[in-house]
Amino acid sequence: MSSDGLVPETRVLAIASHVSLFISSTSALVDVITVGVQVLTGGGRLSTGNHTGYRQFKGTRSTAQEISDLYQGLCQSHLTDFDVMLSGYAPSAAAVEAVGAIGLDLQRKAESRPGSFFWVLDPVMGDQGRLYVNDDVVPAYKKIIHHADLILPNQFEAEVLSGIKITSLSALAEAITAIHASYSVPHVIITSVQISQFSSSPAATSDSLTVIGSTTKSDGSPRLFRIDVPALDCFFSGTGDMFAALTVARLREAVFAADATLRATKSWVSPDDVQATDLPLAKATLKVLASMHSVLEKTLEARDAELRAAASAEENEPGLSEEEKQKREYLRRTKAAEVRVVRNVRFLREPAVEFQAQEWKKEDLPAGLQ
Repeated sequence: MSSDGLVPETRVLAIASHVSLFISSTSALVDVITVGVQVLTGGGRLSTGNHTGYRQFKGTRSTAQEISDLYQGLCQSHLTDFDVMLSGYAPSAAAVEAVGAIGLDLQRKAESRPGSFFWVLDPVMGDQGRLYVNDDVVPAYKKIIHHADLILPNQFEAEVLSGIKITSLSALAEAITAIHASYSVPHVIITSVQISQFSSSPAATSDSLTVIGSTTKSDGSPRLFRIDVPALDCFFSGTGDMFAALTVARLREAVFAADATLRATKSWVSPDDVQATDLPLAKATLKVLASMHSVLEKTLEARDAELRAAASAEENEPGLSEEEKQKREYLRRTKAAEVRVVRNVRFLREPAVEFQAQEWKKEDLPAGLQ
């Protein structure tokens, strides 16, 4: 990072098609702008306080045609000199295909300058064992993922992409290896895996979450690392977008801090002799998680205070039905858990890195990978 606390100057095209971007993309934009990344957004409509986490929403999704038209406008204005593209939620197969066409076009424009363009793709499809997109979105993602440089699936999405049910550490390693092999994706991060679910031991606890990452070697084999972070007893909306946005900034920073040849290497893949914990992907993820954990801790404190105040106010509002009380309680908790980014920007610029990346040991891997 430079002396002013900013990452290397980076132009990012961020594409998502949310019904609303208040939690997801608005906070994500603050994340990257705060650390000095210039962002141009496309494909979404802002609608403050109105997103699917509230179980009710108004507004419209951007269509595939609108996404394509926005990009054509950039091309006509000669505004396509992007260093990174970050693509997120797309509500339809056509929208996924439109995003893929943009990524491919930007890659073609950068063909003569290896390493000058990097595509981060968050394949938003579902969570907790279920899809929340149309079924045709899945094959559409599978068609474009092999063009991306880094993908950020959650555990369920990794299962969908790999075809492997993740029920153990061994299966998790197999899933990552399958994703590398099937889609030729150089970098993978699987977010928020609860390792304790794989253990029947009474000593296994659910008070931590694990992020698993990997960068391939030249033969396509994975270099796996894991980072364990304390779990916070709260569901936060928008953390996936926050993780993706910060990863864009911190990965480019880590690449620039590495050997100078890396930034001119296709997909920023480190030489085979670089250990998993020394990978730019691992170093970037450490900083991202440090920032996020601090911001979420502060958000949790603010949430609890807001809920206490709201409960006190409701006591003075008698006559509500039980159904109305439950609805208001859910909406209050959802609103109160919105990530407080702006008030805690210091943790984005200067994260206190307390976690450590661990290289996976051979005994953690399936026999074919030992």
